[in-house]
Amino acid sequence: MNVRKPLLVLALSLLLGNGVAVAAAADFDNGVKAAQSGDYKTALAEWIPLAEQGYANAQYYVAYLYLNGNGVPQNYKTARQWFTQAAEQGNADAQYNLGVLYANGKGVPQNAETAVKWFTKAAEQGQAEAQYNLGLTYDKGHGVSQNDKIAVKWYTKSAEQGQAEAQYNLGVMYQNERGVPQNYKIAVKWYIKSADQGFAHAQSNLGLMYINGYGVSRNDKTAAKLFTLAAEQGYPVAQYNLGNMYSTGNGSGVPRDDKVAVKWYTKAAGQGYSDAQYNLGVMYRKGKGVSRNDKTAFKWHTKAATQGHAGAQYFLGFMYYDGYGFFKDKLRAYMWFTLAGLNGNSSSIDSRLKVAKIMSPAQIDKAQEMSIRCLKSHYTDCENGSLLDRMLQILN
Repeated sequence: MNVRKPLLVLALSLLLGNGVAVAAAADFDNGVKAAQSGDYKTALAEWIPLAEQGYANAQYYVAYLYLNGNGVPQNYKTARQWFTQAAEQGNADAQYNLGVLYANGKGVPQNAETAVKWFTKAAEQGQAEAQYNLGLTYDKGHGVSQNDKIAVKWYTKSAEQGQAEAQYNLGVMYQNERGVPQNYKIAVKWYIKSADQGFAHAQSNLGLMYINGYGVSRNDKTAAKLFTLAAEQGYPVAQYNLGNMYSTGNGSGVPRDDKVAVKWYTKAAGQGYSDAQYNLGVMYRKGKGVSRNDKTAFKWHTKAATQGHAGAQYFLGFMYYDGYGFFKDKLRAYMWFTLAGLNGNSSSIDSRLKVAKIMSPAQIDKAQEMSIRCLKSHYTDCENGSLLDRMLQILN
């Protein structure tokens, strides 16, 4: 969760009323002007006396300076103290930011329930970021019981105020029938609103809606444009999907171009996206868009396989069986075929039986032990200690 940057605008509603208050308003205004010009030390000097007198807006801005280290050393505890004073007076932005501090354990022990308390107070005053984060807590069940309907309620309130992440999440809820009846057209509506603000996740999902014709007429060219917008922002899902479009060509909205496909697969794979790592391994194994290189194919298949990608595990088993990339190893071939089968790759069953025919009972027992250890470790202990790491170091 990100702390919302406050708008440095003059807020006099709590400061007017008598001569003293008018003077305080002038001091507050001087602080605003100083902050807008980047002179945070002067802003702090103007706001601190007002904050100590109990003016909530000044307390909020002092807290924000400490939160970001503007004009003072960054200090989350001091920020939390000033946010708390402002929040207890009903300042919605302070309530929201205080919730963020509790959610992330900054300046206070992490406490999801207390975060929800302050998000709720701010959200009920119409603070859009708080409404989004409150929707997120109910969506994920952080500090509250998971509840899709309540998540939708708060996402909607935030989305209607133009919050891009809330608009995207609301689209996801309508697309996947979570807390609301499934409605692709409404999902598309919210994806468009979010995508128009440049939110990459929404651009990518909207691209998928156009590819599949969900809620809109199918249009691969529009999908390609949307994927490109999201991919250029570094979103790996869009980079992967754009790679698929260039790899396929033939009416997919872009001309077939294996080199461009490799470019986008590489970008997504470098961010750890397992489907892209697998496809990139295939491109190197087949020499499509790049010179054929079994060792590089082995590297990318291994990265995907150790994230649980069944297809990569299957081909990694073949590479060990045939000796592509490094060396033949019946035990590891058996292990990866076993893991691929457990993850739903039906072709690996016959392959495992094939390699088992040339293994001794002791070797099969050892390979099964390796498979169990690998699975229990969530793929962090699959290669007898550091062998895999050593091989990947060689390849890198």
